[in-house]
Amino acid sequence: MKKIILLSLILGTILTAQAQFPAGGFGGGAKKSTVTGRITATILDSLTKKPIDYATVSLVNAKDSKSVNGGVTDEKGKLSLQNISPDSYKLMIGFMGYKTKSVAVTTTPAKPDVNLGTIYISSTANALADVQVQGTKAVIENKIDRMVYNAEADGTNAGGDATDVMRKVPMLSVDMNGNVQLRGGAVRVLINGKPSGTMASSVADALKMIPAEQIKSVEVITSPSAKYDAEGSGGIINIITKKSNAQGVSGTVNTSAGTRQNNGSFNLTAKTGRLSLNTAVGTNLSYAQNSRVVIVSNTQLNSGGFNNVTQDGFSKWSRNGLNGSLGVDYDFNAYNNISSNVKFNRFSNGGPGQSEFITNGVISQNINDMDMTFNNMDWNVDYKKTTKTEGEEFSISAQLSTGRTPQSFSNTFIAQGATTGNTLVASNTGKNNEYTAQTDYTYPFNKKTTLEVGAKGIFRNIKSQFDNSAQDFNYNQNVGSAYGVISFDLTKKMKLKGGLRAEYTQIDFNTQTSGIQKNDYFNLFPSVILSQALKGNATLKLSYNRRVQRPTQSYLNPFLNSSNPVSLSQGNPFLSPELSDNYELGYSTFIKGSVINASVFYRRTGGVIESSLTTLGNIPLTTYINVGTAQTYGFNIFGSYNPKPKWTLMSNFGLNTYGVTNNITGVSTGTYMNYNIFARSAYGFGKGFNFELFGVVNSPRRTYQGKTDALFFYGASFKKEVLNKKGSFGVNVLNPFNRDLHIQTVNNSVTATGSVFQSQNIYYPLRSFGVNFSYSFGKLKFTEKKKIKNDDIKQEQQQGGGGMGGVQN
Repeated sequence: MKKIILLSLILGTILTAQAQFPAGGFGGGAKKSTVTGRITATILDSLTKKPIDYATVSLVNAKDSKSVNGGVTDEKGKLSLQNISPDSYKLMIGFMGYKTKSVAVTTTPAKPDVNLGTIYISSTANALADVQVQGTKAVIENKIDRMVYNAEADGTNAGGDATDVMRKVPMLSVDMNGNVQLRGGAVRVLINGKPSGTMASSVADALKMIPAEQIKSVEVITSPSAKYDAEGSGGIINIITKKSNAQGVSGTVNTSAGTRQNNGSFNLTAKTGRLSLNTAVGTNLSYAQNSRVVIVSNTQLNSGGFNNVTQDGFSKWSRNGLNGSLGVDYDFNAYNNISSNVKFNRFSNGGPGQSEFITNGVISQNINDMDMTFNNMDWNVDYKKTTKTEGEEFSISAQLSTGRTPQSFSNTFIAQGATTGNTLVASNTGKNNEYTAQTDYTYPFNKKTTLEVGAKGIFRNIKSQFDNSAQDFNYNQNVGSAYGVISFDLTKKMKLKGGLRAEYTQIDFNTQTSGIQKNDYFNLFPSVILSQALKGNATLKLSYNRRVQRPTQSYLNPFLNSSNPVSLSQGNPFLSPELSDNYELGYSTFIKGSVINASVFYRRTGGVIESSLTTLGNIPLTTYINVGTAQTYGFNIFGSYNPKPKWTLMSNFGLNTYGVTNNITGVSTGTYMNYNIFARSAYGFGKGFNFELFGVVNSPRRTYQGKTDALFFYGASFKKEVLNKKGSFGVNVLNPFNRDLHIQTVNNSVTATGSVFQSQNIYYPLRSFGVNFSYSFGKLKFTEKKKIKNDDIKQEQQQGGGGMGGVQN
């Protein structure tokens, strides 16, 4: 009955939206040509007549100077901007060491394609006859509503995985287990605009499955409009993988081998006429290396019991991942399109370990083994209809996501002097099924005013079976939502985009001890973005939005994970969602190929979810609670600069406060400062040779009960283009001077039953050396299709796998 009510709500919203536009919907209203074309040109040096490769080009509207498209020139100085609507524009061409040049261009429905021919730009110096102009492709794009990190242009990513890529994305911070935060807040991670069932189990493990060579770009959206699901107090991260929709056959092959892991990926697209097929497969195989863990815990109960334990040992885990996808896209005609995609992931990690325990002065040994597997399949079907009215669009999407996460572990305890011991075995099989239906409609009243409406239903079921017993945990979560967004111009240079999203959530679950529990709630999520175009291609933006964080399976599952017998963990099905209000003021500008993006923000979050250290008997137990209310202030500044045509410097600095006040006790943590720094230097030697260096620093991280040490990563790569620039060969290195990262986490908790202290020292093997090769064939032409986006549940922020302190190689 509940699902019927939700579906009725969604259907009613769709019919209401369509009823509002009887004349304009699907062809009504002012008719405008939907014909789009392209602008092409060749950029040359005015003196040497040599091509300017990687010159930055921005296409701005001639009336309001708003940027509508852009790109960089290739090695022959050629530029091609696709999908350009008929209008009057200015083409702004910039490159370090050259004067910025503006070229007027007009496209019409009768002549949508314009070839500007050869455009010469002149140097700011008097004589450059002997200078060989070469540069490096832009890694960062600064768009009005997001920042885009072009991972495929960063050679230091070769041989890594998605976790390595995320560490270099501006504004993001990643801990040693791969958990991601955006400006100190939790995020929702999408892949090609869609959720993934593997992400629902553990973001950290899911990111390790994706070879870096499969990633085209990463989009960071700090101020999502009401059209997006309200999930993610910090914002949304969208990982775009390498795909194409090209006429004929095209593809890429990537492979890498190293001392830490081996990656491989293959992408293939074939298109003929209206039909397009694409497929991809990737694998990630890491070597098992010893990760040392030293844990000291002291538990003192009010009843008089105590337990003092020191654990010193290692885990030797391997990690193997496989992912693939198959997609089909068909255009019935110029206005109707249907597409479908199936994606699967399989990821497993684990292995043996051994530890020595000193428990209240008594020495013993534990031999343990762990196996964690993640299997997931996502299948989506999307239909899109456009009309002769430019910008009008209607879409219906459906998605099925199924996931299985079997886990098992064993511990054999051997007393001092003995040769055999008792073995304890435990297992847990999690099942996650998710069904989604979504519809969206966009109607432009005119060039200045656009309305967007839509509705969505998500039906989730999480089941968990402990130790091969009967069903122990069954969790149902149904979310029905509807939104409306309107965009319009206040003045020629000032634009406003405002909206409201309504979400109704139904939850019921049962556990062995609590029986059936219910938790239904309704929320409204307003959003508004005000942008002002300034002189010199600069933009000022002020935004507000309200967001939510729902806990996922790893937060909720009450399964007691005793893979480490002196450090237990368990989910909490009674968690409430986080709610946050976000305010941001941002400034961005483009100056002769250089980019500056700066922002200040304030976020107030109620019901903050964090890990909590308590006790089970006299053994430390980590679970999750709503600790209280947090107020966060911060700023972020990113810059990219070319001191010479061959040389690109890039840096990002982010700083935010941390402080939580418990709503019941009134106890506050005080205010602490968190920061993250990223720096990159890339140099093009010419003839296809490129060298890059990078470094990442994450400050110590505070939590309600403790602190984690700072992290520092650094690396380098050298790449040479081969095979007529269709291929490349490179070498890379990560942390060459230190095998391990030594990270200490300290937690201290006082509860009603006693107190507990825990210090965890992890020595994580990170140093690696590797070689890589990539090859592209065919002619790539990328297009984007509308996909379902489920971004409404909180991802695991402390989940890095089980075992000894969650350490993984």
